Amino acid sequence: QVQLVESGGGWVQAGGSLSLSCAASRRTLRTYGMGWFRQTPGKEREFVAAIAWSNGLTYYADSVKGRFTISRDNAKNTVYLQMNRLKREDTAVYYCATGRYGSGWYADKRMYDYWGQGTQVTVSS
Repeated sequence: QVQLVESGGGWVQAGGSLSLSCAASRRTLRTYGMGWFRQTPGKEREFVAAIAWSNGLTYYADSVKGRFTISRDNAKNTVYLQMNRLKREDTAVYYCATGRYGSGWYADKRMYDYWGQGTQVTVSS
């Protein structure tokens, strides 16, 4: 029912920057916010950042705090992830998703209903 399309992934050298975007076809009544997760082979998909549509409150994983910035454009149903000072450990497939409200919703994969196909981010050196 909801399609999410990520874009902006690619290859970048360590210390560089990339900007990801995620456009949603629509927002549902249960959509409270959107989040970014990432996954590497053999590892569980992990929380990166999230933002609430209503008030714009943001949440970040400690590993990216201070380097990544999540933002949204309500009119376009689009969220962005500006990634600066990238490190090799940031290499992963990045997914955006729509989240429902609940305690700790932003970091709980079970609170997300729709997921994009993912976009590969590769950081060299």
